[in-house]
Amino acid sequence: MRIAVTGSSGKLGSVVARELRAAGHDVIGLDATGTRGPGFVQVELTDYGQVVDALTAVNDRHDGVDALVHLAAIPAPGIRSDVATFHNNMAATFNVFWAATRLGIRRIVYASSETVLGLPFDVPPPYVPVDEEYPPRPESVYSLVKVLEERMATELVRWHPELSITALRFSNVMAPEDYAAFASYDDDPRARKWNLWGYVDARDGAQAVQRALERAPAGFDRFIVAAADTVMSRGNDELLDAVFPGVPRRADVGVHDTLLSIDKARRLLGYEPRFSWRDPAAHA
Repeated sequence: MRIAVTGSSGKLGSVVARELRAAGHDVIGLDATGTRGPGFVQVELTDYGQVVDALTAVNDRHDGVDALVHLAAIPAPGIRSDVATFHNNMAATFNVFWAATRLGIRRIVYASSETVLGLPFDVPPPYVPVDEEYPPRPESVYSLVKVLEERMATELVRWHPELSITALRFSNVMAPEDYAAFASYDDDPRARKWNLWGYVDARDGAQAVQRALERAPAGFDRFIVAAADTVMSRGNDELLDAVFPGVPRRADVGVHDTLLSIDKARRLLGYEPRFSWRDPAAHA
């Protein structure tokens, strides 16, 4: 497929673009910043005209795309003001989704967020492992936008029954060079409680994107995407007893198994994490 990837210069987007190209796809990278290279187009996604134009054709680079991966955003709360975060992220996603539907692009995969699960869990989660079954619990403007994006996607596929939109609720994205810091997390179990000690390797994030592009049917669905383990050397029972002692445990939690359930992504997308910080080979 020819696939447009917004946010192609970002931490996750650059890996997604690389891995999709390695799988044989033609990737058009769309971003507000980045180094000009093969397939890269500089686009301000809050400008609808630029979005439509970039997805339609760009000189001799392409004449339309088959699928869209939308990863561009202010990537976390607290980076910019709440108002700037809302205006940028909501407008960019609306423009990208609306342009895709107008242009007949019928396969969209995009970055939702683990934050919709209730992060930073100052109010404890309803149970662990957390999953996609309980209603969203946004606790920041950044997360509120992610919830509104999921609702928008729900309505768009109702209007366009042939449209496929997949929301990937990525955990904290890590690159191999980030793993050196993991040992320090054990000093204080509360320091990383904000996302139930979760993470995902960017390469596994790219795998989830590719699986969704290949396998997601028409309609809308959401999936948690995380590593198979936690960031901690301490075991889950010790962590939960210390930080969330009253939270029900709905399934047997292995010693280091992720508390961000990836069962649905495994079952429906065929997603299976390949990288763990515990494996020295993953650090390369």
